[in-house]
Amino acid sequence: MPMVIDSLIAGLPDFLAQSATCFAVLVLGLVIYMWMTPHKEMALIRDGNIAASLSLGGAILGLSLPLAFTLAGSVSVVDMAVWGVVTLVLQLLAFRVMDLVLKDLSARIERGEMAAAILLVSAKLATAMVNAAAISV
Repeated sequence: MPMVIDSLIAGLPDFLAQSATCFAVLVLGLVIYMWMTPHKEMALIRDGNIAASLSLGGAILGLSLPLAFTLAGSVSVVDMAVWGVVTLVLQLLAFRVMDLVLKDLSARIERGEMAAAILLVSAKLATAMVNAAAISV
């Protein structure tokens, strides 16, 4: 048991630094994502818009999945932060592509159109899975 405690004490600072950085990148990414999307997710969610909730949930998963893989394979906190920025840019690109495909995606989300939200979340998660796999190579 003492070896486990020693290991915990030795590894805890790195664990906390990496986890805190990962969550900070995730929160920053979400703030930037919500700032850059034309619709106001939190206001829509507070009003009971399920499509907006699904869309933002997809963004959370879309950003966190590659970040988790980055965390697993990163060599430093800076490495993780850089890949977090790359992940954010690709998630924003996924939103823009779906906006072109669906025409007026933000208005559809604001109206609560679940079909548009489901397709958007699918694109976000597909982008996240491909990014996570690419990061882990």
